[in-house]
Amino acid sequence: MKIFNLNKTIAVAHKESFYTIDDITWDELLNQPMLFSFLLNKIQMLKPVADLETINSQEVGVPMGSQEVWAAGVTYLRSKLARMEESEESGGATFYDKVYDAERPELFFKANAHRVIPSGGKVRIRKDSSWNVPEPELVLVVNASGSIVGYTIGNDMSSRSIEGENPLYLPQAKVYDGSAAIGPCVLVREEEDIDPATGISIEIRRNEKVVYAASTSINQMKRKHAELVDFLYREYSFPQGAFLMTGTCLVPDEDFTLNSGDAIAISIDGIGTLQNTVA
Repeated sequence: MKIFNLNKTIAVAHKESFYTIDDITWDELLNQPMLFSFLLNKIQMLKPVADLETINSQEVGVPMGSQEVWAAGVTYLRSKLARMEESEESGGATFYDKVYDAERPELFFKANAHRVIPSGGKVRIRKDSSWNVPEPELVLVVNASGSIVGYTIGNDMSSRSIEGENPLYLPQAKVYDGSAAIGPCVLVREEEDIDPATGISIEIRRNEKVVYAASTSINQMKRKHAELVDFLYREYSFPQGAFLMTGTCLVPDEDFTLNSGDAIAISIDGIGTLQNTVA
């Protein structure tokens, strides 16, 4: 089943029917033990108020409460190669090579909840950056105790020119207003693990023409989801849980950079499509 944020109302889509829940907050909901069972029991006591077609026609908000957004880097081979390309002149390429094979993953803070852009909203590129790309990612929804309770789609907007100057500039390349988009919903499964063959794709349109498109499956990721969560929660507490972007391998070639007005569509099988325009 899927959870949406419609006009700040929690909406549940299940078997082509749509239900609204108004007696619980997002923070409380995402920290319910056995979330799938909780939702199933909840909607069995409710009457459907619409269908999935109605949901898809409405403006959605970010499907989260006050959670922080974190991100994992260099979890795919293509990401490692891209990072090495952009950092070659600065001498930082070797760091990405090493972290790809290291026991400890790269993890970094991405955004507070109030900085996250919903599907349909406008993401941004930095004014002081000359090379900007979107990074399509599967996002883990993790509760306060460190259990994965759902999945969603993320766009980790990145300045490759700033990161390439020096690896120490990573926060400036990754963390700024409009640099993170999440949505359109959270997929909650009865089984915790998502199918490793799940496909992820991206399409970028400029003036109605496709200028970049690519796809892969999440089984190309080197690290396990539980492994990333374990490292994130080792010395951090997340009272309301966290959203963890898991990295990307769909990276445009070095001659591509985003322009204002570009339309970005990121799709993941079973979840939907996160759509944003560059401001």
